[in-house]
Amino acid sequence: MNHPTKTTLPGIGTRHDLVTEGGKHVSVVVHNDGRRFLGFHDPEDDDTCQATVPLGHDEAAALAQLLIPERIDPVPGELEIDLVTEHIPITAKSPYSGRTLGDTQARSRTGASIVAVLRRTGATPSPTPDFRFATGDTLVVVGTREGVDAVADLIAGG
Repeated sequence: MNHPTKTTLPGIGTRHDLVTEGGKHVSVVVHNDGRRFLGFHDPEDDDTCQATVPLGHDEAAALAQLLIPERIDPVPGELEIDLVTEHIPITAKSPYSGRTLGDTQARSRTGASIVAVLRRTGATPSPTPDFRFATGDTLVVVGTREGVDAVADLIAGG
């Protein structure tokens, strides 16, 4: 496994570099002001950046969730079940935008739980069945990989 390297960029921020098993060089530059850029480099010349993608805070968080969903370790001595937690957005295309958590029947249909709803105005932990979703909300879902994927499909209208 390749481990990322960290380089301080005086007056700019920090660059985190990773060379993949396939020889691709990817970096994330975190500026002192919080901006982030994803960069792709020429494998022959580490200082030549072929392309960059600026990422806002929410975009960086979403990308991180897509790359590695957070695992929840089982309680020692209990039946081991691999659980993950993932953030799932409510988009304008979702059939549940404007509807309640209870309308989804997510837990009974998928086995996964919607444990919180993140909204620009704050977070709602343990939402009740009458909690009404809005476009732009982000659901925090916990369950097995299959259950969380099923909630994502359900919320997307699949």
